Amino acid sequence: MYLGKFRSFAVATVMSIASATSAYAVETLKWAHVYEEGSDYHQVALWAAEQVKERTEGRIEINVFPASSLGKEVEINEGLGIGAVDIIYTGPSFVERYYGPIAISDYPFIMRGYDHWKTYRDSDLFADLSEGYKGATGHTVMGLVYYGQRHVTSNFPILKPSDMEGLKIRVPNSPVMLMFPNAVGANPTPMAFSEVYLALQQGVVDAQENPLPTIQFKKFYEVQSNINLTGHILNSLLVIASDSAMGRMGDDAATVEEVLKEAAATVSQNIYDSEQSLVQWFRDEGITVNEIDKQPFQDAVKPMLTDPDQVPYEMEHFERLQAL
Repeated sequence: MYLGKFRSFAVATVMSIASATSAYAVETLKWAHVYEEGSDYHQVALWAAEQVKERTEGRIEINVFPASSLGKEVEINEGLGIGAVDIIYTGPSFVERYYGPIAISDYPFIMRGYDHWKTYRDSDLFADLSEGYKGATGHTVMGLVYYGQRHVTSNFPILKPSDMEGLKIRVPNSPVMLMFPNAVGANPTPMAFSEVYLALQQGVVDAQENPLPTIQFKKFYEVQSNINLTGHILNSLLVIASDSAMGRMGDDAATVEEVLKEAAATVSQNIYDSEQSLVQWFRDEGITVNEIDKQPFQDAVKPMLTDPDQVPYEMEHFERLQAL
């Protein structure tokens, strides 16, 4: 009799423990990116992690790893496929390796401004391209982030395309970033983001190009005397979750996506707002900020944008983007 009671008690205890373990199981995800801890991108990612934990009642936790601590941009893209990371910020130009058309928004002078960008973000075109990327990789685009207009920094004024001839300019290690410098006769030098400051300081490269908020938080203005407002690319970031992560999130995946879209919208507006005041901030810091006529730069690039041998997107994508 006592043995039977003991067995019943033991079974009940095991079932109770199993139930409690299931009820309190936590899925922990790794969000990797290459930006500094003080950047808006990282701060908003931390906010998103808090919101995800709260809205899923603790079932999903996100740990955010900034400043290339889990790898440079190429590596974290590869990491999605092998389970090394679960969520990343990455440029469409890096994703081009896996599904070319989704990089269309990062091609030179193809976006007309922030309002055009927002329309694209909310468009059927972006939804279709995101599905195309998912079909190619299995991973899910969770949001689009405004990164800003890219400008060239240097130690002398750059006012016309000929000023860039032979210029050794650092660019991200992605195909789309080569188009603009190649069009104006510069010498593009791919290099990891984390290496740029030292390369500028030591003269390994003569110039680099990034949006004003990035130039500020990476302190490139400390080692470059001129900011030339070329605005040659209106840049974006994608927030991507791996196929594996989406499966592990189960029913909470929709909640996570909702939070990440909110985070993307928040940081996008923050970056746009900061762009508006930074020209004066740099001038107050003693940096020469050069206003330029963009038309000659646009004319140099324009033929390439509709050349099938130069771009990874279809002309139908180009026409749909221009029609937005």
